[in-house]
Amino acid sequence: MARAGHKTSTAKARRGDDGRSVVATNRRARHDYTLTDTWEAGLVLSGTEVKSLRAGRASLVDGFVSVERGEAWLEHVHIPEYTEGTWTNHPVRRRRKLLLHKLEIQKLDAKVREGGMTCIPLQLYFLGGRAKVEIALAEGKKHWDKRQTLRERQDTREAQRAISLRVRRGE
Repeated sequence: MARAGHKTSTAKARRGDDGRSVVATNRRARHDYTLTDTWEAGLVLSGTEVKSLRAGRASLVDGFVSVERGEAWLEHVHIPEYTEGTWTNHPVRRRRKLLLHKLEIQKLDAKVREGGMTCIPLQLYFLGGRAKVEIALAEGKKHWDKRQTLRERQDTREAQRAISLRVRRGE
């Protein structure tokens, strides 16, 4: 219920089964990368960023995680300016600090420095009123890997379709 004089946003975050209010999902990540390890990290945000996220507006497409001087940073994630009458807006693609344990950061940094691996955001959500981001250690897929994944997905879809047709016919 909106208070008098306040507008409600039409694009709200979606509530999941596990209590998460999902704001943004990086759907290209599973297509472009092979994911190995995942972590849940907190985010250090400004007030207008939180308001914009609660309105369900963000994009993780170009985002990645970097580690500098023992701190993890989320970079190139687009959180648009909050437009509901504020003059203290944030830069839309600024670096945002991730809240992880020291050992998690060290493990992440070691894997990325090994080579061939990167760390990308998968999902941005609210859990218990706090903004969280799910990040994953990923290895880029080659073009033929992507084709193979699509072919496997298509084969399983066709098999499911054939099974459902047999069930309907009563065979």
